[in-house]
Amino acid sequence: MALWKRNATPRDIEANFAGSLPGGFGIRITAIGPDTIEAEMPVDERHAQPMGLLHGGASVVLSETLGSVATNLTLGPDQFGVGIEVNANHIASVRKGDRVTAVCRPLQVGGKVQVWQTEIRRGDGKLCCVSRLTTQVLDKR
Repeated sequence: MALWKRNATPRDIEANFAGSLPGGFGIRITAIGPDTIEAEMPVDERHAQPMGLLHGGASVVLSETLGSVATNLTLGPDQFGVGIEVNANHIASVRKGDRVTAVCRPLQVGGKVQVWQTEIRRGDGKLCCVSRLTTQVLDKR
């Protein structure tokens, strides 16, 4: 059985970002694989802390965005997923002017709870953040 139950292109997903935090952060979906979602995000004044480095919260926004998108792609039309816990380990700094890439993979895809891990790398390929998102699956009413 395929992991994704909803068909979506990167452009479809990005259209849903308009007028929301992921859109304002310039998050772009670059690929949807058989069990992964990949994205990129610039590191500019929207994402930097006062020292000119990527703010950890911006990495969390990227991770939660990808995990939430992934959860919703695994569900039928009568369900949706929401994040209930997120954590992040910041391993290396990223300077303003760089760009980060992210790959989100499932750790657990259950009927009521899912766990997604995102690895974020800076432009030189060095791992800068590992984040895990737990989502809860809810029924639409």
